[in-house]
Amino acid sequence: MKTLQSLTAPFRRFLRDEKGATAIEYAMIAAGVGVAVAATVMALGTKLNGMLDSVKSAWPA
Repeated sequence: MKTLQSLTAPFRRFLRDEKGATAIEYAMIAAGVGVAVAATVMALGTKLNGMLDSVKSAWPA
């Protein structure tokens, strides 16, 4: 019986370990922040490009 317990102990430790779950949660948060930043940059980039085009067309050549 002692041998069976010594063989199953590492498996039980693995099941109780929550470090991987925390890393996955942080990765999901980082991905969400990245998507929000990318969407903001794309939206502002389009508006900024339009504004620079209007300044360029108003500049005397």
